[in-house]
Order: sequence, then C-alpha cells, then structure tokens
Amino acid sequence: MEQIEIKATVRKGMGKGVARTLRREGKMPAVLYGPHTEAMLLIVNIRELEQVSKKYNLSQALLNLVIEDGKTITKKVMVKELQTHPVYMNFLHVDFYEIAMDRKIRVDVPVVTKGKAIGVEHGGIVQIVRRELEVLCLPGEIPEIIEIDITELDIGDSVHVKEIPLGEGIEIPAEVNYTVLTILSPKVEAVEVEEVEEEEAEAEAEEEAPEAAEEE
Repeated sequence: MEQIEIKATVRKGMGKGVARTLRREGKMPAVLYGPHTEAMLLIVNIRELEQVSKKYNLSQALLNLVIEDGKTITKKVMVKELQTHPVYMNFLHVDFYEIAMDRKIRVDVPVVTKGKAIGVEHGGIVQIVRRELEVLCLPGEIPEIIEIDITELDIGDSVHVKEIPLGEGIEIPAEVNYTVLTILSPKVEAVEVEEVEEEEAEAEAEEEAPEAAEEE
C-alpha cells in the first residue's frame, strides 16, 4: 500500500480559542498517540489533509507523519478519528494513531461486488448487508477493497463472512458467521418497501394527532 506524507508541527496551546485561531490560518489541531506513544499535541495544514482525503480513504491510508519540533521526526500513523463540521463538513480536528509495521491492526475495508448474478437476470436484487468489513492484517497489507464474485448467485443465495476468500495474512475477526450480501426476490423487496411506507404513514399520523388535539 502506498504511503503518504503529512507534515505537522508541535502545538503548545489548547482550547477553543487556539483552535479557532489555527483554522483562520488554514490549520487545525491534531493529536498523536499510540500503545507505546506518549500523546503529542500537533498542528496540521487543513488543505494538505483535504488533498489526501480526495485521493485516498483516510480510514485506510498509511501515513508518514513528519513532525517538526526543532528536529524532524517521522512516525508511521493512520487516522484514528477525523472530526468535521456537522453542516459544512470542514475538517476540525484529527487524531493520528502510531502503528508498528510488524504488528497487525484492525481496519474497515469496503465491500464491492464483481459480475452480474444469475438471480439478477431472473429479476432479483442484490442487497449488500455489510458495506464494510473489519479485517486484521499488517499495515502494509491492508486491502483497498474486498471483492466478492456474485456471478453464480441465484435468488435466495447469500454470502457469509466465512465464505469470503482473503489474501495471505489477512483475516476477518468475526465471532459470528454473519451475512454480507444476499440476492432478494423482487417480491420480497416490494413487501419491504410497503412495510416502510406503512411505518412512515403511521409515524406521521402519530405526530399529527397531538397537533390536532391542541387546535381543538
């Protein structure tokens, strides 16, 4: 997996005032930590992280965090948490987690399908139950996607997590053999849509009832 460089500097201050000042300058607060790493307050360039997010999935990206603090140190990290504005989606704060290249980590990987299922040709519908799967692997072996070939699946067929072929050294630490995707009958899909519509209508009626009582 490609490794991307992100530059950072050490942050001295804390609090909302410091964070607002940084954001006006196009920067934002960050923190670095890990199982054997003492927490370090940092500053990163917002635009630089935004550019990385446009090219890579930040939850999977393996980063070289270059920290300037009188001297330059480089840490292998991943983004543990990225806080964004609830309305404007601007980046507000990022947590970096230091990793060791020789120790396995848990990471979520997107699920994608390959081929056209027999069941779809018969009128069925592909329902992806889990769009991401948690895998356990070395940082340098994180797969970009988990691809499932659905070509031979007919209506009523399903794929469970333990049936998915994985690369060497990659495992899915699932305690339950849950369903990842299934091919639904179009009749089942129609029933589900009707049930959702009925539930929405009942909810709207319950909301309107108190309003009518108040008007009386």
